[in-house]
Amino acid sequence: MNIPNFLSLLRIILVPLLVIFLINKAFLKALILFTALGVTDALDGFLARILKQQTVLGSYLDPIADKILITSCFLALAILKVIPGWLAVIVISRDVIILMGISVLSIMSVSFEIQPLFVSKVTTALQIAAVFFAMVFKTLPGSLMIDQVWLITLYWLTALFTIVSGFQYVARGFRMINRT
Repeated sequence: MNIPNFLSLLRIILVPLLVIFLINKAFLKALILFTALGVTDALDGFLARILKQQTVLGSYLDPIADKILITSCFLALAILKVIPGWLAVIVISRDVIILMGISVLSIMSVSFEIQPLFVSKVTTALQIAAVFFAMVFKTLPGSLMIDQVWLITLYWLTALFTIVSGFQYVARGFRMINRT
């Protein structure tokens, strides 16, 4: 196993620890681990390109690690009422719909290549920012009202981009099915 794939696998393995920190309301520890996992996400992609170690396994492991991390964080933070439950439902539902679409395409033997859309990259960045800043504001003593307004705005932007990217993936899937 090469280093980039090991880092992706490490992210998957460490997600339960992050959830334990969140459940125990150890937000500073959770924030530190979440940040470290984000660094390993950037590092594995960078190393894969620089070391020319891009693999088929890595092309599956990296997005799976990302989805497990984001889904777990949104679910735990929503249960703890740190982020709105409706936002967690939107984020998780989009990922489930995308996975169902991939399953349908596979079952129908429709060939496809998994390539993220630009709006999907923005969506991922917003989702990561929403989780990150939710934890940041939980670790800061006495968050200001301006922080709360800013965070709510970030939540709505995250929801909007998540919905738009979800619709774009569904449309892409229908086009692929109609070509066969």
